[in-house]
Amino acid sequence: MKRFFNKMQEGKSVSFVYFLVMAYTIAALVWWGILLFRQSEQIKGFEQQNLYLRVDSLAQPVEHQLELQRINKEEHMRSFKYLGEGIIFLGIILLGAVFVYRAVWKYMKLSRQQQNFMMAVTHELKSPIAVAKLNLETIRKHKLDEETQLKLLNNTIRETNRLDQLCNNILLAAQLETHNYRLFKEPLDFSSLVFGSIKDLDGRIGTHQINAEVMPDIWLEGDKLTLQIIVNNLVENAAKYAPKNTTILVKLFESNKELKLQVIDEGPGIPDEEKGRIFLKFYRVGNENTRKAKGSGLGLFLTAKIVEQHGGSIEVKDNVPVGSCFEITLPEYSIQTA
Repeated sequence: MKRFFNKMQEGKSVSFVYFLVMAYTIAALVWWGILLFRQSEQIKGFEQQNLYLRVDSLAQPVEHQLELQRINKEEHMRSFKYLGEGIIFLGIILLGAVFVYRAVWKYMKLSRQQQNFMMAVTHELKSPIAVAKLNLETIRKHKLDEETQLKLLNNTIRETNRLDQLCNNILLAAQLETHNYRLFKEPLDFSSLVFGSIKDLDGRIGTHQINAEVMPDIWLEGDKLTLQIIVNNLVENAAKYAPKNTTILVKLFESNKELKLQVIDEGPGIPDEEKGRIFLKFYRVGNENTRKAKGSGLGLFLTAKIVEQHGGSIEVKDNVPVGSCFEITLPEYSIQTA
């Protein structure tokens, strides 16, 4: 909390200094304009005095009047020139200031997200390593029966798989963002893929009941690996935030000539102001120091990128009465019955 407060204070300090510099710049510009207008008035006065010395207004009234009009016209033109240049210059300064301010805040926001990501990843990396190390040391130091050893080894393998998945997510996120990952699209039975992923997740996630309502015989052109990641990420995300012993429902169905994949949980839900940001890279709801749910902030970002690569869209909606509903829409599919 203290670190978060310090970051807020740092952001306020940067804003204060920035606006102070901008205020000084604008004040200097205004003062420069005032000096120019005063100088223009002085030039006008000097020329009028010179006119009275050169041309007698009584002896040569027409010439005197023409010269006076010329002096006034030149003074008006100078004033218009100074005013126009000042407005253009001020507009350029303000426009540049807006772009610079937005760029600085974007950089600071990205920096905070990266710091949160590093904190989360450090925790995510250390946890499975610590568990695996403890299990292996327990097996080495103690004479355990075969059943206990097998249980510890299975737990170690499960934690190692979680570590491997995190590393794969980090690598895949970098590849998708730089367009270095090429999807290997092939015709596949998406219904079987979803059902198989749910069956596997049900065996790994023992804290929640995972129900499936999967429409059979749905085929599409897609990358099998990344489509499995979509299902895994959404279900695991639901398991992280929904209370234990609640139900996670996975639905695959056809609606208005579009394919819908929904993952529905009974968790706390997502505030409306957060719904537009949860698919950003590194973004996680809440503060990293107080957040209880594990994660790196890459799962939903990866999911959105993969869905986009398959020509679909993803959105999050409120589940009634509680929880969230992540809905993926895929426009290209087919129903193939035997």
